[in-house]
Amino acid sequence: MWNLTVGLVQRTCSESRDVNIATCIEGIRAASALGAKLVVLPELHNGAYFPQNEDTSHFDLAEPIPGPSTDLYASAAKEFGVVLVTSLFERRGAGLYHNTAVVFDKDGTMAGRYRKMHIPDDPAFYEKFYFTPGDLGFNPIRTSVGSLGVLVCWDQWFPEAARLMATAGADLLIYPTAIGWDPNDADDEKERQLNAWVTVQRGHAVANGIPVVAVNRVGYEADPANIGPGIRFWGNSFVAGCQGEILGQAGSDRDELLVVEIDLCRSEAVRRIWPFLRDRRIDAYGELLRRYRD
Repeated sequence: MWNLTVGLVQRTCSESRDVNIATCIEGIRAASALGAKLVVLPELHNGAYFPQNEDTSHFDLAEPIPGPSTDLYASAAKEFGVVLVTSLFERRGAGLYHNTAVVFDKDGTMAGRYRKMHIPDDPAFYEKFYFTPGDLGFNPIRTSVGSLGVLVCWDQWFPEAARLMATAGADLLIYPTAIGWDPNDADDEKERQLNAWVTVQRGHAVANGIPVVAVNRVGYEADPANIGPGIRFWGNSFVAGCQGEILGQAGSDRDELLVVEIDLCRSEAVRRIWPFLRDRRIDAYGELLRRYRD
């Protein structure tokens, strides 16, 4: 048995950076106290979800990596003895910004980073205005608790990203997330969207034979420009096992700390009876490199 206890810090976010950081640190502390060795925070947890509109002043929220936030979270990882997955707005250079996950090992060292590869541009999710697509590829981050296939939010809809992480040796997939409903959508549409979000990620677990950890924010955030309806983040952070089984899931309407134990040895057993990686026809997949087969 190789068991890993994971803490998922599902939380609301406000305009106050100090309050957001304090809440994150408290979540890390609480998860560690419950035995978590790996703690994951939601996407862009230091602030409100600013890409609801396009405003150049929001670039002032970005910071370099290493920088003030990485110093702070590195100290938290070391203090509480956990591997920590954070999600930051990175200023790489003038006019060049990324949506970046940074991972710290339990001794406080920066184990690695991942820059979000798939960037959405949808109503209330205008991320292409802010974020340059990642250029670090799909490479697991090696830590003391295993190789982490860290991806970010919109990446979770793309099976190619999950597959590339898996074939590079990821022990599990991790998705810091900020996703929610248009408050004006009908209840049946909201249910379809939420079910699709959970289903596609459970599919990544099944197709690759590794667990999935998805950590969402929760609560209502108004459009900063007071034009759109805002976003109701739907929470439902969850962990799925390597056959897609739900090992734990948070609710949809409140801050919640979810602590789940994962048996990482099951991947070996499941891949022996479902050898999808063995049976892939890699000689026949060249057409996947085309945008569309006209």
